[in-house]
Amino acid sequence: MRLYTTSQGIAKAIDDETLALLDLPYADIGALLTEDPELKSLASAGVIGTLPLSDAQVLAPILRPSKIICMSANYHSHLDDEVAGVLKMLNPDSGDEEIQTLKETPTFFGVPSSAICGPTDPIRLPAIAPNQVDYEVEVAVVIGKGGKDLPIDQAWKHIAGLTLSNDVSARDLQGRAMRTHFFELGHAKGLDTFKPLGPCLVTRDEFSLPLDLAIETKVNGEVRQSARTSGMVHSVESSISQVSRYFTLFPGDVILTGSPSGVGFFQDKYLKSGDVVEMSAEGIGKIRNEVVHE
Repeated sequence: MRLYTTSQGIAKAIDDETLALLDLPYADIGALLTEDPELKSLASAGVIGTLPLSDAQVLAPILRPSKIICMSANYHSHLDDEVAGVLKMLNPDSGDEEIQTLKETPTFFGVPSSAICGPTDPIRLPAIAPNQVDYEVEVAVVIGKGGKDLPIDQAWKHIAGLTLSNDVSARDLQGRAMRTHFFELGHAKGLDTFKPLGPCLVTRDEFSLPLDLAIETKVNGEVRQSARTSGMVHSVESSISQVSRYFTLFPGDVILTGSPSGVGFFQDKYLKSGDVVEMSAEGIGKIRNEVVHE
């Protein structure tokens, strides 16, 4: 099932072009999950109207989760081809050791929920750091039934569904975070509009494991990233399990699962005002965000 948060309420897709507005008293899918983590109420929810998807104002499916967690360096292509080079540059003696650690243990960081914006909202170049803003296509997991210390073989059952995100970063702020103790990755990756999300939540029954979806980024029509989720170092289930060892997961929490190679930092191709970033994930859909000045 494909579920949308719209300005008129929660809707489900009837087909690729039509939405059915549901009679549910929730502003977004996150609020629905808080009350109904397994989405059982959808079976009996009445339909109060239909509208073309093209006419709907589609919002981020989850507007204000209790937390957003981002997996770090979680694709072999990104880790081996790009991150390894940076680590070698920063510390030639420990690069190999750090890469091996990243392969053995999923790593992650948190960003504020205020970073979320919708699938067609503008990405705003922040006045504090406008010159090295970057993109990363990522499949995002939305938690249904929450929990703590989840075993890997049970983690998938705690997922409500999947959506798509752009893990936008201010790379200059990220560099400071990596070099000093005065900044965190959240400074670089949690600014307003830095987590476009959408266009919908696709319930977990629509996918099979191991997850193998095509994902892609285009900037002004140029393909920048193209990969499959089977290229992850740590599976979705492993990532959820690892995160739950540290934090209790609540319904509606969002976990970004990492990005493949091709990000702008390694090509010296940063986003600028007027750029259009289009991202897609097989079985989920597309988001399209124009870049503007704050």
